[in-house]
Amino acid sequence: MKAAILPSARDDLAEGFSFYERQREGLGSYFLESLFSDIDSLRLYAGIHLKMFGYHRLLSKRFPYAIYYDEVERTTRVWAVLDCRQDPQSIRRRLAGLR
Repeated sequence: MKAAILPSARDDLAEGFSFYERQREGLGSYFLESLFSDIDSLRLYAGIHLKMFGYHRLLSKRFPYAIYYDEVERTTRVWAVLDCRQDPQSIRRRLAGLR
């Protein structure tokens, strides 16, 4: 199975990178490496995660982020990569506006 990171998720990753890079130089790169590793794991484990707000949700192993995805014809589509520390209602609204 292949994974496709949609533009909305790419924007989320860029925002997370900028946030962590401002905290400490190099931390943004570590953030991206960690999240890409989590996304890569979907090649084996896509579909086993609980659904939240209409998407499967994979929690990142190293950062307080969730990866929201679905599966279509042997492709895992990553729709959003969101900080879990925000209000759940804002996450719900954000995900509702993606499709």
